[in-house]
Amino acid sequence: MTQNASLAVPTQLTSGRGADRRPALAGRPSTGRLIGMDLARGLAVFGMYSAHVGPDVTVGGPVGFLLETARGRSSALFALLAGFSLVIITGRPQPRTGTTGRQAVARIMIRAVVLMVLGYALTALDTGVDVILSFYGLLFLVVLPLHRLRARTLALTAGAGALILPQVLYVAQRAIEAGTWADAVTTRDPLARMTGTGGIMELMFTGGYPVLTWMPFLVAGMAVARLDLGRPGIRSRLALAGGTLALTGYGGSWLALRLVPHALATVAAATDSGSAASAWWSDTVGDPDGHTPPAWLLVAAPHSQTTFSILGNTGTALAVLAACLTVADRLPRLMRMARPVAAVGMTALTAYVLHIVALWLLADVWHVPVVEDGTMNALPVLLGFVTAATLLATVWTRRFRRGPLEHLLHLATLPARHIR
Repeated sequence: MTQNASLAVPTQLTSGRGADRRPALAGRPSTGRLIGMDLARGLAVFGMYSAHVGPDVTVGGPVGFLLETARGRSSALFALLAGFSLVIITGRPQPRTGTTGRQAVARIMIRAVVLMVLGYALTALDTGVDVILSFYGLLFLVVLPLHRLRARTLALTAGAGALILPQVLYVAQRAIEAGTWADAVTTRDPLARMTGTGGIMELMFTGGYPVLTWMPFLVAGMAVARLDLGRPGIRSRLALAGGTLALTGYGGSWLALRLVPHALATVAAATDSGSAASAWWSDTVGDPDGHTPPAWLLVAAPHSQTTFSILGNTGTALAVLAACLTVADRLPRLMRMARPVAAVGMTALTAYVLHIVALWLLADVWHVPVVEDGTMNALPVLLGFVTAATLLATVWTRRFRRGPLEHLLHLATLPARHIR
């Protein structure tokens, strides 16, 4: 699990009743940043850290449960926030048109390319982490044509994608397993040759975050961004929608795995795992070893790329977002305590990149002993990463509006202003 183009986009509201007019984290006049979005993004960063440097979820107890809950779902939250950010850039509550609209589209395209380059650079460090930035870059480009749609249309599009695209991915992956055509495509793919990866086939079908099944998360975030978040009751409706989707996804998977004959046994055999009973919500089920049986489509584990998993993860992301927006708007004392977490969200791209670089330095440069999968799975290491990110982000955001890499990304998009 990792994470994010929402990493790279500050959540600024430039219009609409939902604009945040309270003081910013650093005590300066409001920049229009919706602090609840930053809080959600900061929590997602910590969830990502838990997957990469935290202890194995088999430790059990409250710590194991929290770690297992964060696995995979934090990346879905990032993706949903990325869709929200895309709409902010292209115009909220109404899409920008004319010259400003073309400039906004160009900004998104530049950001997408930069994220892809940065993602492949981090992948080259070979830290054992599935870097998501390259996938996010392509996701931005794929969903960009939808940025003018209304909330209802976007929500329906996200729902249709959740219902259809996992089945399309399954068929595509079976076709890839059965033939050599994918290898032929990769051999001729300039992206694959330049990056030493699977190129477009990996981004679309075979990677850890296939674009085909991650599109619904971004589109759902775009739908949320089209809503008036300042309207009474809207956060309650988001929470209710999130709970309903989570229940449908995880509960539907639980029922399906037990009602469909031999489904649990088939999943267990395919993953060579004894944890198939938890496949309705947990990544501990593992991944199919070789052939992926049709019964896998009944699983809802966060990275299983199934309809059930997309519904459940989207629901969880919506519920967390609704809670963070409520804390920011209704619970000022709790929000003051959570400001350091929101500061991490403001600098999420920097926090993400630095933690990958830190893993590379610790393992490959300083040769700190690591476990077999290349990550430093221990609770003290996780707490160290969280503490360092929080302190650095808090200090930085007291003086600067954007994180260091966020500022560089902003500078990279400035040529879009010359578009007419």
